[in-house]
Amino acid sequence: MIGSTRSLRVFAYASPADMRKGFDGLYGLVRQHLKQDPFSGDLYLFVSGNWRRAKVLMWDGTGLCVYAKRLEKGRFAQLWGDDPIELTVAELQLFLEGSALVGKVRVSPARLCLRCLTEATEIATIARAKAGADPGR
Repeated sequence: MIGSTRSLRVFAYASPADMRKGFDGLYGLVRQHLKQDPFSGDLYLFVSGNWRRAKVLMWDGTGLCVYAKRLEKGRFAQLWGDDPIELTVAELQLFLEGSALVGKVRVSPARLCLRCLTEATEIATIARAKAGADPGR
């Protein structure tokens, strides 16, 4: 499966996609409709109108890659709506395995930030330490 040691973003195209599209056609959908840079290293998910086929476009640093999947039983979750959906890599993996939950309920935890994890007093301590002040005072 698609993997990386860095945090990747996954953008799902919000309409049924023509699965006859290859590298150039999917590249055009990313630029025109998702308003993203296909060379960013992020992943772009496209699903067919019958929800049985999906493609993922990604840039691996040397070229564009297309990962294609056809479900033999069942259908992919419907991710279509007015706006593109952003998924995590874990949610993409579940989606490609045929999970019906992806896009309907949050299956990954929310992104964490320093302020979310640290109380205000600890932030002040970190700021004093960065400024060269004695954090024990």
